[in-house]
Parts: sequence; C-alpha cells; structure tokens
Amino acid sequence: MWRRIRQIIRKEFIQALRDPRLRLFVVLPPLVQLIIYGYAINFDIKHIATAVLDEDRTQESLELIRRFAATDYFDLADHVTHQGRIKELMDQGSVTMALRIAPNFAENLRANRPASLQLIIDGTDSNTALVVSRYAGIILRDYTQNALKERLREAGLGQDLAVPVEIEPRARFNVNLVSRFTYVPGVIAMVVMLVSLMLTALSVVREREIGTMEQILVTPIRPLEFMLGKTIPFVLISLADVVLVALVGIYWFEVPLRGDPLVLFLGIIFFLFNSVGLGLLISTVSSTQQQAMMAGTFFFTPAILLSGLVFPIPNMPLAVQYLTYLNPLSYFIIIIQDIFLKGVGLAVLWPQLLGLALLGVALLTLSVLRFQERLA
Repeated sequence: MWRRIRQIIRKEFIQALRDPRLRLFVVLPPLVQLIIYGYAINFDIKHIATAVLDEDRTQESLELIRRFAATDYFDLADHVTHQGRIKELMDQGSVTMALRIAPNFAENLRANRPASLQLIIDGTDSNTALVVSRYAGIILRDYTQNALKERLREAGLGQDLAVPVEIEPRARFNVNLVSRFTYVPGVIAMVVMLVSLMLTALSVVREREIGTMEQILVTPIRPLEFMLGKTIPFVLISLADVVLVALVGIYWFEVPLRGDPLVLFLGIIFFLFNSVGLGLLISTVSSTQQQAMMAGTFFFTPAILLSGLVFPIPNMPLAVQYLTYLNPLSYFIIIIQDIFLKGVGLAVLWPQLLGLALLGVALLTLSVLRFQERLA
C-alpha cells in the first residue's frame, strides 16, 4: 500500500516542481499577499483630517483646538468660517470630522452653563466613525474635567479636589494595541489556505484534462491511496509556505511568537489537512480547472468572513455562529493568534485542535467517497 502511495507522491512532486508557473505560484503569491495585507489591514486610525469652525474665538476655544492638534490622531486640515464649507469638505471626502465651537462657548463655561459644542463625523464607514468619536470623546472629557477643576478653584472649592475614580487601562498580550500583531497571524492563515486550497483543487481535474486519469484508473491503486498520494505532497508544499510566510511575519512585521512552535506546527498540520481535503473535494466535483478555481473562490470568501478575523463571531446571528463550526479557518485563527500573542498551549487549544481533526477526517472521507462515486 505505502509503496503505491509513495509513487503517487513522487509523481505529484515531479509534476508540480517541473512547471515553472506552478513553482512561481507556490512561492511568490503568499509573500506578496502577506506583505500587502499586512500593511493594508490596519485599524490603528491616525491623522484624521479635521475641519474647525470656531465661532467663539476665545482663549478657551483656542485651548480646546490646541488639544486636538497636539495628538497624532487629528490633523487640522482646514479652519472654516461657515457651516456650509464643512458640508462641502465632507462631500468631497477631504475631512472625516469637523469641530464646531458655538458662540458664547467661553462665556457659558465661566457662568457654569452648558457650553455648546458640535462634532460632525463622516459616517460612511461606521467603524471609523465610532473610533473617531471615541478619540474625540477622550479629549473632550479631559478638557471638561480640567475646566470644571478650574471653575471650582476660582470659587475656592477645589484646593484639594481629586478625581473620584482614576482609570488605568492595561492591555495584556498586545500592550500597545498594535492591530498588525492581531491581523498578521490571521493573514498568514488566510494566505496559506488560499494557496493549499487552489493547488489541491486543480490536482485531480488536471489529471482528467491532460488524459492521465484513465491510466491511473487501470492501475491497482485504490481511491484512498490515490487521495493520500494527492494530499501529502500539497500538505508538504503548503507547510513550506507556512514556514516562509511565518518567518516574514516574525522578522519583517515583528509579530511576537510567544507560544510553543511544536503546538503551532501541530495546528498547522491539522489545518492543512482540512484545506487540502476541501480542495480535493472541490476537485472531485469539478470537470475543468476553471470550474475548480471558481468553486475554490466560492468556498474561500465565506470562510474568511466566517472566521472571526474580520467580524467577531459572537456578534453574528446565532444561525451563522453554528455555521462557523464547519469552517476550519475559524479554529485555526484562534490557534495561531493565541500561540503568537498569548503563548498558550495544548491545555487551552485542545478543543480547536480536536475540531480541526474531526473536520479534516470528514473532508478527506467525503473526498474519497466522492471519488469512488465518480469512478462507479
């Protein structure tokens, strides 16, 4: 049995490595995609273009504007003189936020009356709008507290004034909350899945298109042996891709690897058997390489959306959350992020590893059964 499987593996390696386009596809796209996605997927919003309409023009309003300008988060792109100009700038996409300080702002502050202030935020991208609103809220809250202390001190009540509750936020695992550290491990998983899925999806179809399937069918090779012979080479090739893109993630993007590399290796093996098994299943139901590529894209896009990398799974509808249990990428995203950032091991990640193992067995079994059905 193993001698026949070994010959299939040998044939697959020869066929894969002698094709210069395939060799290029194995090495270049994962690196290019990781570098592009690693820089492009960034939720650290800074240098927000901001317009200012100061209708008060007092020391207090200038101090508030100075606080916005002193941070890296806001860039004062324009000082406007009327509200219509704010609409024009937002329609053009020149600014994301506008700060409008109403007349009598300082007078109301000094008289302990509510001072009118308006934040106008471009809500085209709701996530960006929420982040911008939170950043502005922090600055305004700090300004309001200082203004209140100043008024109380002027009234002779604030000599011993202290903040009742002092918040000291601390983040574990990603101290500086660098989004690149969160998303680069997920991008590694996404890129490797794409390569392994597409390579495998084309394998059986290619045999049919070039006319070698009939020659294989007359040999004593059984369907399971044929599938294993097809699976193992692409697992090894994809494993080499994982090592390559992981090294780029660690040394180029400086993502910390805090966990055990052996646990990461085990998770990668389980994940690749899932990805390759899905590729083989697609290959057995496709008649041409074009159909296989389209089917691979059809499965790949929902896999990313349901992985938890972009959208948190708990925020999804309950029915969709159940679908994520059938998505190998959702398990592997947890494994690779937790090993890179948290440094956890088998004691924590065994449910995800078990899920990948069960899904991998199911996908490879379906591939074999489908292949036997095609032969019948």
